Amino acid sequence: MAAVQRLTLAAALAAVTIIGAFGSANAAEQPVKIVVLGDSISAGHGLPADAALPARLAAALKAKGDAVTVVNAGVSGDTASGGFGRLDWSVPAGTDAVILELGANDALRGIDPKLTEKALDGILNRLDQRHISVLLAGMKAPRNMGPDYVRQFDAIYPALASTHRVVFYPFILDGVATDSKLNQGDGIHPNAAGVDVIVARMLPQVEALIARVRAARGS
Repeated sequence: MAAVQRLTLAAALAAVTIIGAFGSANAAEQPVKIVVLGDSISAGHGLPADAALPARLAAALKAKGDAVTVVNAGVSGDTASGGFGRLDWSVPAGTDAVILELGANDALRGIDPKLTEKALDGILNRLDQRHISVLLAGMKAPRNMGPDYVRQFDAIYPALASTHRVVFYPFILDGVATDSKLNQGDGIHPNAAGVDVIVARMLPQVEALIARVRAARGS
């Protein structure tokens, strides 16, 4: 009888082990929730909702078989300080990763680069405290702001990437900026074709972000 009981107990423990293993696998495979915290580039200024960057990014990821949800937390006209101020309600509990795309309006308004860097640093520190993985999307200052301002502003993002554990995409408008075919009439905001170029170019970094989330779940 005791032998039977030991056998039953061993079987039960084995079943629990198997269930636990499957539970871990299922957790690792659950959809990754990404919030795009940004300005009008993310919000999709001048575009229908399904042509905005977060929507096009979600479509591209799903086409590749990635289980994701991508939330648009872009606010047109927002600055880095504005994003810091609304961070906790724009990035709700349950968020796995953030694509941080802020700073363009700071440069357009000539805001002191030190203030922009301080706000972005605050956002990154807060997300790190919340154990949320980050893709930092860089920005460059308009060249007409003068060489000193351009030098100080352009240095913000590489500096932050070197001090924070982020996936880094150096310039959100890479391949799009100054190309009239890829921008709306204002010459600032990408059109639908421009958004698709952004998505295609940054997709490897976004996939690295997703891999980082899944690795953390499995650890």
